[in-house]
Amino acid sequence: MQNARLIMYHKQSTSAKTLFLNVNGTVCAFDGLPPLAELIDNGKTAPQVLVHPAQLLTDAEKQLGMPAGSLVIDSEFHAYVDVPNGPFSIFLARFTATDPPRDAVAPHNARFISIMEARNLPPAELELLRKAYSTIMEG
Repeated sequence: MQNARLIMYHKQSTSAKTLFLNVNGTVCAFDGLPPLAELIDNGKTAPQVLVHPAQLLTDAEKQLGMPAGSLVIDSEFHAYVDVPNGPFSIFLARFTATDPPRDAVAPHNARFISIMEARNLPPAELELLRKAYSTIMEG
């Protein structure tokens, strides 16, 4: 899906430690966001055509070489990003494994990072992570 991105995370069940998957230098898998991307605030209109995340999850699991069911959508989160050629839908997905699947994602130029390690990401991604982190901690 070209007009949708997926932020993937792992939350430790005992400590609530939350790590985000950084793939090829972005947390908006798999292609990142265009340079002029801006988060659309709640006061602006959402896109006319809404995207369903099921195919996005399936594609992400396949691209990472993980079995079906390795990711689940966090239904409390949905954001939109304004980009030059139309808005993107941003979804949040949680890894279901007890521990972060570091070894599984490493061959795909991916690694788990804390929110503190994300400070060099583009401003739109930082804003999305802030929003995602708030949703995760409130959930």
